[in-house]
Amino acid sequence: MPVTDFTSNPDTRTITITAEFDAPVERVWALYADPRQLERVFGPPSHPATFVQHDLTVGAETRYYMTSPEGEKYPGVWTITAVDEPHSFSFEDAFADEQFRVNADLPVCMSTYSFEPQGERTRAVFVSTFASAEALQQVIDMGVEEGSISAINQIDGVLAA
Repeated sequence: MPVTDFTSNPDTRTITITAEFDAPVERVWALYADPRQLERVFGPPSHPATFVQHDLTVGAETRYYMTSPEGEKYPGVWTITAVDEPHSFSFEDAFADEQFRVNADLPVCMSTYSFEPQGERTRAVFVSTFASAEALQQVIDMGVEEGSISAINQIDGVLAA
């Protein structure tokens, strides 16, 4: 499985996920840059993602939702803050309502996805930083560990296709 480590740290208010993919950095970047590929792996298998807007350009907004088995939709918004193709991108990650307005009642985090070449493989490090330890705990309680690991572990299958 690609995920090799999941760590949450209340002192630094971070979640760090490390994964290794059986593909070069450029191929992994292409998956994250293409909304049709990304939606195949962003949500856990039980909650697939649909990206309605996606652009890895500084200042751009990505809009998506995940759909539960019962058909309930969970929207989210990324605001892209930095891009270093094909090595990393950073974004503000927020829960949203059906019109993709940020939901102020749920945690917002700053995330950086980094991709490091390891020969013909790629080491990915996903870091999310929260405003408070309470916000971090809230997403932990929502199941972010299980959901993230199951989503990321789908990536090798898409990269190989």
